[in-house]
Amino acid sequence: METNFIWTERKRNALGLPWTFTKYALTEDRLFITSGLFKTVEDEVRLYRIMDLSLTQTLFQKIFGIGTIQVSSADKTLRDFEIKNVKKPREVKEQLSQLVEENRDKKRVTNREFMGDDMEMDEDNE
Repeated sequence: METNFIWTERKRNALGLPWTFTKYALTEDRLFITSGLFKTVEDEVRLYRIMDLSLTQTLFQKIFGIGTIQVSSADKTLRDFEIKNVKKPREVKEQLSQLVEENRDKKRVTNREFMGDDMEMDEDNE
């Protein structure tokens, strides 16, 4: 069965060159991370399991047009992970965010956030 990738990228080094052994690939419902030279490991996370995304760019990353996306996931194997040193990181993050929301809607998955003590404080102030 052939997989149709929406986006593929290779992790880049500090100078923005793709001289690493880590590859990223995105389909409509999964994100794949393949790494290694002598021993190859392929991880995948279903997009509906992604809880949160954030983007960081150091000064050097900005100069070379790359960035790192932090992914908070409910996946038992990967948990929280990073998509490191990719080109056009803001576009990738937005595309990934949109696909995550679409998949969460399709699967009817909700992200329940707990308010904790803040709700109790609001009730006391009324």
